[in-house]
Amino acid sequence: MIVNFSVQNFGPIKDKQTLSFEADKSSLLEDYYIIQALDDVRVLKLGLIYGANASGKTTILNALDFLRDLVIEPETKKTETLDFNPFLFDVESSLQNSHISIDLIQNGTRYFYEVEFNRKAIINEELYFYNPKKNNVYKRSTDVEKQLSLITFNSKIEKDKDITKTLAANTLWNNTVLGGFIKTNIEQKHLKDVTDWFANYLKRIIVTQTDLSTYVTARIDNAEIQKETVLNILKQADFNISNILIEKKEEAIPNGFIEFLEKQVKAPSDKLEELKIKGKVTSLNLEFEHTVNKEKYSLPFDLESQGTKRYYGFAGVLSLVIQKPAIFPIDELESSLHPDLFTHFIVSFLINSKKSQIIATTHNREVFNNKDIFRNDAIWFTDKSEKGTTELYSLADFDTSVIRDTTNVYNAYKAGKLGGIPNLGDYFIDIEDEAK
Repeated sequence: MIVNFSVQNFGPIKDKQTLSFEADKSSLLEDYYIIQALDDVRVLKLGLIYGANASGKTTILNALDFLRDLVIEPETKKTETLDFNPFLFDVESSLQNSHISIDLIQNGTRYFYEVEFNRKAIINEELYFYNPKKNNVYKRSTDVEKQLSLITFNSKIEKDKDITKTLAANTLWNNTVLGGFIKTNIEQKHLKDVTDWFANYLKRIIVTQTDLSTYVTARIDNAEIQKETVLNILKQADFNISNILIEKKEEAIPNGFIEFLEKQVKAPSDKLEELKIKGKVTSLNLEFEHTVNKEKYSLPFDLESQGTKRYYGFAGVLSLVIQKPAIFPIDELESSLHPDLFTHFIVSFLINSKKSQIIATTHNREVFNNKDIFRNDAIWFTDKSEKGTTELYSLADFDTSVIRDTTNVYNAYKAGKLGGIPNLGDYFIDIEDEAK
C-alpha cells in the first residue's frame, strides 16, 4: 500500500508536492475507505485528483509510473537517458536534479524509498524501514566522472557477504540499486520486499488509450481473472451482456514483430526466445453474447460502444482488486463513462475491495453532490501558479471558513472557491477581417 508519494522538479512540478493516502481522524465512511495497514497507520483506498487541463494531474501518475520503471525495467546500457523532463520554465530548475520518494507498506513492514536523479544518472538513492524507528537499509551515491555507483549497506542489516560488490557490478549509473538487485541471484529481505511491491502490487498507469480489453481478456483466458465475476459486474452496471466468448487462434509471427517486442516493449529475453522457437503467436478473439427477447446474439468486440469497451476493461480491473491487493493508477477515469456508471465503479470498488488502492484523475464533479460517497481527505486538486508550476492540495486542507459540514462541495468547486478549474475568458473570438 502507498502511504505517501512525493515528487519534485518533474515536468510541470517544480517544488516538492506530496500525495498522501494517510487517512485523517475522521470516522466518515471508514468501513469502506480505510485500510488498517499497521497498528498506527490508517490508509485510504482511494485518491481522486481534480484539476484543469494541463494543470499537472496526470504528471502525478506519470511520476509514479516512472519510479516503477526505474525499479523493475532498468536501462541496459549506461549511455541510455532517463525518459523524463525536469521543470523547464526556469533555467535553474532545468539544471537541477529531480527527486521522487515513496512511503509504502509491504509484508507488514513500512518502507521509505527515495531517489535523486537527472536525465543521465541516478545521483543518490536511499532505502529505509521502520521497526518501529526509521532504520537505513542502504545508501547509494554516484561518481559522475567515473560513472560508477557507490553503495553502502547499514552494518546491522542481514545480508550476503558479497552483496555490495555484486550489486555495484549490476547497478549502472543510470540504474537504481533495486533495479540492479532484480538482475542478480542474491537474497536480501528488504530489497526483495520493495522490488516485489513494485513488480506485483503497483500496476502500470491506465490512460484513455490503454488497451485494457486485451489485458483483461488474456487474464480471463489464463484464469487470473474470473469470467463470472466480470460478467456479474457488467450485468450490475446495466450492460445487456449474457456471456463473454473467447476464441484462441494461432498465427504465424508477423515480420518485424520480434524486433518490435525487443526494442519497443522491452519484453524479457527468455519470452522472446520461447516465441522464436514456437514460431507462432496466439491471438484471442473476443465477442459478447447479448440476449434479446430470449434469443442469443454474438457481437464482435469491435462493434461494441466505446463505453462498453471501457467498462469491460474496468470490470476486469475491479475483479483483480477484489481478488488480491493491487494499486491501479488511472488517468481520466470518467472517459467514455456515464456519470452514474463512474459513481457505480467507485462505490463498487470501495465496498468490495479489502487492501487495494486506486489513484485516479478525473473531471467528474457529480460525486461532490453526494456526501455519502466521498471523504475530504480522498479528494485532491492540482492548480497551475502564474509561474507555470503545479501545486497539489487536498480538500481536507481547507479550513472551516471555506468548507463546513453543511457546505455544498459541488457548488464551491464550480464557483472556483477550491481552485482546480480553468480560468476561462469570454465566448467572443477575435477574427481578423480579411477584407482589410
